[in-house]
Amino acid sequence: MTGTRVLSLDSLVRLRRGRDPRAATRRLQVPEGMTAPMGCDAVAVPARFGPMVLPRLPRVGCVYADEAHWWWLVPSDSDYALEWPAPAHYAAGALLPDAEAPGLPGLIHRPDGTLPYTPPIPLYLAVCRLTGTTPAWSRPVTA
Repeated sequence: MTGTRVLSLDSLVRLRRGRDPRAATRRLQVPEGMTAPMGCDAVAVPARFGPMVLPRLPRVGCVYADEAHWWWLVPSDSDYALEWPAPAHYAAGALLPDAEAPGLPGLIHRPDGTLPYTPPIPLYLAVCRLTGTTPAWSRPVTA
């Protein structure tokens, strides 16, 4: 068969996210002069956690904040095989929910260099620690 295209499960999930009728219309932008070769997603935590997460990270990428949340840019698909703990919110495509405050959060941290990413695993572990959540790979397996 020529011309047949096979889509992986990851591709299908990404397509579904793109067609979600509840998808947001506001996107966090990568700052001028920076590139996002791996695509961009975002992870939000309530604003009260932001100052506690920041010092726990070995490297910090772009961080945005508004009154309600702090948002970290991470590479696309950083939710693969991770269950981000509540009250964290994972935003594929760095699309912000419409229900949030109008306008975009302001950039409060810009890293040196050209990549906007915060490494997702240290961010995940910091959020798990602050929320008292056991990381998914450390939980007992049940049948």
